[in-house]
Amino acid sequence: MSAPVQPLTRARDHASSRAKLWAALTICAAALVAYHNSFHGPFVFDDASSIETNLTIRQLWSLPGALATPTTNVTAQGRPMLNLSLALNYAVGGTSVVGYHVGNLLIHTLAGLTLFGLLRRTLLLGGLAAPATTTTATALGATPVALAIAVLWVVHPLQTESVTYIIQRAESLLGLFYLLTVYCFARAVKPGAGSDAPARGWLVLSVVACALGMATKEVMATAPLMVLFYDRTFVAPTFGAALRRRPGFYAALFGTWLLLGWLIAQGGGNRGGSVGFGAGVEPWAYWLTQLKAMAVYLRLTFWPAPLVFEYGTFWIERAGEIVFDALLVLGLLAVTLRGLVRRTALGFAGAWFFGILAPTSLAPGTTQMIVEHRMYLPLAVVLAVAVVAGRRLLAARSVWLGRVVIATAVVVALTLTVRRNVDYRTDIALWTDTIVKRPHNPLAHYMLAGAYERAGDVPRALASYEEALRLKPAFSVGHENYGQLLLKQGRRSEAIASFERALRLQPEYADAHANLGNALLADGQYGNAELHLAEAVRLAPMYPEAHYNYGNVLAAFGRHAEAAAQYETAVKLKPGAAVAEIHYNFGNSLVALRRVPEAIVQFRAALEVRSDYPVAHYNLANALAMSGQQAAAVPHYEAALRANPANVEARHNLGSAFFELGRLPEAAQQYEEALRLKSDIEGTREALEQVRARMRGR
Repeated sequence: MSAPVQPLTRARDHASSRAKLWAALTICAAALVAYHNSFHGPFVFDDASSIETNLTIRQLWSLPGALATPTTNVTAQGRPMLNLSLALNYAVGGTSVVGYHVGNLLIHTLAGLTLFGLLRRTLLLGGLAAPATTTTATALGATPVALAIAVLWVVHPLQTESVTYIIQRAESLLGLFYLLTVYCFARAVKPGAGSDAPARGWLVLSVVACALGMATKEVMATAPLMVLFYDRTFVAPTFGAALRRRPGFYAALFGTWLLLGWLIAQGGGNRGGSVGFGAGVEPWAYWLTQLKAMAVYLRLTFWPAPLVFEYGTFWIERAGEIVFDALLVLGLLAVTLRGLVRRTALGFAGAWFFGILAPTSLAPGTTQMIVEHRMYLPLAVVLAVAVVAGRRLLAARSVWLGRVVIATAVVVALTLTVRRNVDYRTDIALWTDTIVKRPHNPLAHYMLAGAYERAGDVPRALASYEEALRLKPAFSVGHENYGQLLLKQGRRSEAIASFERALRLQPEYADAHANLGNALLADGQYGNAELHLAEAVRLAPMYPEAHYNYGNVLAAFGRHAEAAAQYETAVKLKPGAAVAEIHYNFGNSLVALRRVPEAIVQFRAALEVRSDYPVAHYNLANALAMSGQQAAAVPHYEAALRANPANVEARHNLGSAFFELGRLPEAAQQYEEALRLKSDIEGTREALEQVRARMRGR
């Protein structure tokens, strides 16, 4: 017979449950207050390519649907769980930014709650008390420490890039699955029971969370190792003992690497050529740069200013440039290794920090040197070490002093986060802030130019493009976009020169070939235009605009069969979203080929996309009249004339349609109006006389 539960024990258990509930509510409230002003921030940077123009997130209910990630180099590429989360947002609210921000905050809050649970159990396993002596009183002591760390982590301004910047839910979603992987393992190893009472269900959930993380972001690769480090530090006496006690669990956990490897291979293995040892970057230069980056991350943990959205590309080429940074980072690495050997919590904390940063710090990258969202998970252990050390230091003096220090830190961090969210209010504000902090960053000037262009401020957009190109003359994308804006302003010769510079820097740049071809086509240089547009189609066969523009130049040469094939490809590549002009020009080529019924289909499709398209109405009316459908043609002639009452040809043809339908007075009226507008129009006077004769003979 089991011993009856003592009233005191029951009261303590109730107090522990109540403390955990209040802690969870505190974390939720802190997250909401910190990010309450972030919900209306617009899409910025690669939000557009990952959300607004990402057609895969619009296929939630079809198979493979959103799990088939985009193939272009966007943040969601090769990350099906991230893409699926975006698809869920799109299904609920389309491209309204509020839903995506709410989703980001929900993910971040869940991660904060998971972190609290993991910290609390870790403290019980080996922080505040040895597992064999864990009591409810100890649990009550672990709760406020875990809460302090979790709240600081949730409201820390260094987290804004992972929460307020929408597409960087890649980092926060990864963080949630990473924390769940370790937390579920910790749940399977009960305090006071060592490793002899595992809960199999929690081990299964740990593997599931790990697999989901692998499908979210590549940094998850270190999670199985982190669980093993956790096991060896807080539960098992050695690595061998940990593996022997749970061989099936670890086999499944490390088996999730197969999923990650397959996803990486599907994406080409190099994130569009921007990552890896074959990316053209000197590894040593990148690694030295990452020593600087880690030192910056640590400084921003304790002094989060200035926070920079985009640090730009830079290289540390000599070790002498980063002596103090290297001493700091390498010193901490030495402490970590010593702690791992001695099986200390500090050793695990160091392994967490360096292990999570390792994939992005060791694999050379071509663009991102310092990225604040990479600290999303490493920040947790830095704060944990600081809080625990501070608590021990202040406990001997005053418990209240420690609470005041923590409360002050939370208020300051929360205030800075709210303030940082203001920088995200518009993309112009965000890039302006970035330039203030990193004035020599050409990418920031380039992005500000695009923001000004979208806002209709052409002079500032041109000036920003010019500054970006001054800072980085070999900026092929900058030259290409600058050329596009020049072309829109009618500065065709300058635009052509800018496109040509882009191609000298990057000969296989499909967009530059396409836009140069378009500019040459507008300039009447059909031969050169054809060469560049054909090259654009070869380089980017899935680029619908390139096929469309190539079709235009072929049509200009009268090669309508080839043009129709290009238009057809463009329509297939943009199902349901093909622009009206593609359908319209496709219809014109089909008419030239005497494929009138097919042309009618294309003209109607153009009008479905854009109902106020006068020339499409006019050409559809002509095609209908050619096929003997005069009654159907009349409303389209009338629509064309409402837009342009002086369209003589439309009046003549409408008169002819009325004549065929026997509506003679209306036919006469249209012929007379056509002659009033242009007295020498061929055939109209004869047609009018014929109508009048018919009317007299009635």
